[in-house]
Amino acid sequence: MNELYTILLLIHIVSAIIGLGPGFYLIFVVKPAKNMTELRHSFLIRRKLHVATMIGGTLLLLSGLGMGAIRPSLFSEFWYTGSLILFLVALASGPLVLSPLSKPVKNILNTHTEDKIPSAYYQHSKRLFFVERIASVIFFLIIVLMILKPF
Repeated sequence: MNELYTILLLIHIVSAIIGLGPGFYLIFVVKPAKNMTELRHSFLIRRKLHVATMIGGTLLLLSGLGMGAIRPSLFSEFWYTGSLILFLVALASGPLVLSPLSKPVKNILNTHTEDKIPSAYYQHSKRLFFVERIASVIFFLIIVLMILKPF
């Protein structure tokens, strides 16, 4: 059972790198865009990075729960349950908050015909990126809890 736990821990750490690492940079990929061509290309790159974050995030959750199943005492540790709760909150923010906020941005990317980025994009992306920054802070807190195991 110890070997399985070690394998799950390895998967968990690699998944954190694959899943969370690119997620911290999703905003920075699109910020430098100066016109719609660059913006569309930036969002294409962002979408591809997001796939890595979804795969890594799924493996992160499954491996973390697997380690909890092997060592149920983890569920009595605040750093573990707190991290799990924060992860689920951040995960829920995707369909509940981020998806609705990203729809107007996607609409602009799909329908705007001029090469100049419209002011509406900046208004919508500002809200979207604000929530993404909050999610990044949550993921950072999870990493800190996992490393320091303070409680």
